[in-house]
Amino acid sequence: MKTQVKRMASFLSFRDKVLIIAITCLILPAIITFAIYNYLTKDAVKEQANISAQNELKLIDEYFKKVFEDMLYTLNFIQLDTELNAILKDPINNKMNHDVATDYEEFINDQKVQQTLDTITLKDQKVYITILLKNGKFYTNYSFHEFNPLNIKKEPWFTILDRLKSYRFIWIAPQPTMIASERKNNSFQLSVARPLRDSNSGVYGYAMVTIMGNRINDILSSENSNHNMLLLNEQNQLIAENQPFHLDLSKQVNEIAGNHSKDIMTIKGKDYLINTRELSITGWKLISLIPYDHAISKINSIFKKVFLFQSLFFIVFLLLLIYLLRRILNRLVELRNVAKKVQKGDLSIRSIVKGHDEIATLSSSFNHMLDKVNEVIVENTLTQSRKREAELAMLQAQINPHFLFNVLNSIRMKVLLKRDSESAEMISSLSKLLRMTFDKHKDMITFQEELEINQDYIRIMNMRQRNKIELRIAVSVETYPIKLPRLILQPIIENAIIHGLSEREGFILIKGNYLNGALMVEVKDNGAGMKIEQLFTIKEILNKAVPDTSKFSDSGKGFSSIGLSNVNERMKLTFGEGFNMHVDSELDKGTKVTMYIPIREEYEHV
Repeated sequence: MKTQVKRMASFLSFRDKVLIIAITCLILPAIITFAIYNYLTKDAVKEQANISAQNELKLIDEYFKKVFEDMLYTLNFIQLDTELNAILKDPINNKMNHDVATDYEEFINDQKVQQTLDTITLKDQKVYITILLKNGKFYTNYSFHEFNPLNIKKEPWFTILDRLKSYRFIWIAPQPTMIASERKNNSFQLSVARPLRDSNSGVYGYAMVTIMGNRINDILSSENSNHNMLLLNEQNQLIAENQPFHLDLSKQVNEIAGNHSKDIMTIKGKDYLINTRELSITGWKLISLIPYDHAISKINSIFKKVFLFQSLFFIVFLLLLIYLLRRILNRLVELRNVAKKVQKGDLSIRSIVKGHDEIATLSSSFNHMLDKVNEVIVENTLTQSRKREAELAMLQAQINPHFLFNVLNSIRMKVLLKRDSESAEMISSLSKLLRMTFDKHKDMITFQEELEINQDYIRIMNMRQRNKIELRIAVSVETYPIKLPRLILQPIIENAIIHGLSEREGFILIKGNYLNGALMVEVKDNGAGMKIEQLFTIKEILNKAVPDTSKFSDSGKGFSSIGLSNVNERMKLTFGEGFNMHVDSELDKGTKVTMYIPIREEYEHV
């Protein structure tokens, strides 16, 4: 797979690669950002929904607390009111035979109790109070025709009341509606009951306070009617709900009530956000069931809008990016097309890419390179033409030196036949000097050959002038085989004859010693010497990287017009910067040229 990708990438142009990379680097972060945003947003909205549901449950708990506190207050009033307890515990209620006075007193007491029951509850709150005494007598704030309170004793929970200690009470729910007129609008009722206990005689009666189920339903529906609210008792039995949920009371309600680890449950194939709260007074459970889709519907709507706008902006900027990249990269394509035409041999074409960026700089450099290539081609053409002309001239010149040497040799033989040995020797020296000068294949010669050449040169110069020059040679034998560039001493000796001795009598001394891998050569004359200004000028020119030979005076006489600077330059090219030439001169006492030559191994022997 990796190999196939590399093979496919190799066929793509640079522009396509840049476009793919740019689009990929734009799309991937956008997709990852959308995914992370969606994930974090859902977690945040779930957390916010949980917080909102808990606040709602807390508020409902406060409502229930107020209702339950009112019920307990009524129950406690019945238990603790002194006048009411005196009537309920009055022995008159326990007498079997009543006289007229007793009946009247009992009637008055009953009226007081009834009046008390009517006044301890608010008119807008339907609270039903039931008081059952041990002697079978009862008091209620509702009609006997609505419900026979003695039927309460038949309820299974009634027997629990006798086992309650002190002032404890029990909450009873769910319970079928006992008031006939309320059954139409209320499917259940909620009650709290306790035994009426006397510290001396024990239980003398029972009291129960009841409210209807619509009161509970109203509280459950007061805050939010868009989701389900459930109220469960201690046994996880459903007491009330704000809207029908059709739960299996034996299974799913127990599962929801026992849920402590998960905040999302699937009920009947639908996900719900679950939140529970235990009521502060009764210990019952209040459960909020919010459809998960509804909980995240608002944020999903926002996310869809954000996603839509981001997608639109992404597409717009993607198209803009592609357009701009193509505009920029098309300049590279133009440069590539020019390069292809150059590759085919068209050197006259030039790139038309302009600007101040790197691509424009590359285009300008490319054009400059083509100009240079054309210049080099023209120059090479001229060079080749000149080379062919020079080769032809060399072929022609090869005839002249051989012819000249043959003629000189013939003249020398005729001079010897006439017994003029001095002239013959001069011709022989001239022939050797000319042969060494014309031999272009012999750049390096031994120091011994260099000395012999200069001996011939002195002989020729002595024949030209009246006053003779003596050449003195004082060199060690080990210097003979050392190889040097040819004709390095001749320009120095020529300068000594022409400028130092000025064709007067004198001597030229050549010294040579080889020590520690270096050859020391001195050329000294006893001529007129130089002034300080002239000596300074010569030293200054010799020390320059590119000597200016125009400052040297050269008569142009002799076989060479090469000055000291040319000798210095040739020796440095051969032996490197380790070579050193030093000139000393004193007016009317002569001039000395000293050369320090570091000899490389390949030049030590012939």
